Amino acid sequence: MNNINVDLVVKLINEQFPEWSDLDIRPVKVSGNDNRTFHLGEHMSVRLPSAASYVPQVEKEQIWLPILSEKLSLPIPTPLAKGNPSEEYPYPWSINKWLEGETLTHKIINDLNQFARDLGTFLVQLQSIDVSGGPLAGKHNFYRGGALAVYDEESRNAIENNRDTFNEHVLKEIWELALGSKWDSDPVWVHGDIAPGNLLVKDGKLCAVIDFGILGVGDPSCDAAMAWTFFDDNSRKIFKTVLNMDEETWNRARGWALWKALITYDGNKNTSKAMAEESYKIINIIVDDYESEKI
Repeated sequence: MNNINVDLVVKLINEQFPEWSDLDIRPVKVSGNDNRTFHLGEHMSVRLPSAASYVPQVEKEQIWLPILSEKLSLPIPTPLAKGNPSEEYPYPWSINKWLEGETLTHKIINDLNQFARDLGTFLVQLQSIDVSGGPLAGKHNFYRGGALAVYDEESRNAIENNRDTFNEHVLKEIWELALGSKWDSDPVWVHGDIAPGNLLVKDGKLCAVIDFGILGVGDPSCDAAMAWTFFDDNSRKIFKTVLNMDEETWNRARGWALWKALITYDGNKNTSKAMAEESYKIINIIVDDYESEKI
């Protein structure tokens, strides 16, 4: 939807939550793709799905985030109210407690190694929470926590399309290694989109984790993809150690990182130089790390 703007949010608040109609409403500095987010006063946020495929996230977050937040040492979004579809906007939507912090970049963290420890510790906590009744990985969360094979054709097409740019043989080897194992243990909670845009920093340290829209239960490997997209060699090793991942799960994690970088590069190489360059860099980091492990 292209018409998700301040005017729409003002109408929705006035109609459904008039007690908050005097609060200032403005867009957040960094909004996601799946949802559009707005400040509601100083202590709340409004979160609206941008398309029908993201609507299941609303109910899931309303149910599970209060339960998960009690078990985690870092703050995560807490739903305060649920909005209903209206004439102006066809989907359910959420009002959450606002979390302070700045979106993660390398410039604002004090110590990359400590950040790797802190993020790994958060994920271990998340994985240790009881999953009874939790949503199994599937279409609702774009198969995060499920089988990487869902994206096999997409990845192989991207490899083929860019065989003149990257080492096709090595990329296929990394990809097939990722597909060569599966999660045989009990399912665990996965955030599904552990990425800089969903990690908040205060005073140089990780202070909150946001955007649980593709939350699910299953294989935790997808949550480790940031090992190659953000960390360097040393902090990547620390991250892996804290997560205590076996080699097969680590291989699948690398596969998740490779899939995303491949399709991002393939889809943006002719349209977005910045996104293509970032994806190009990640693919080469993945290849270099893989090659170094074989030595």
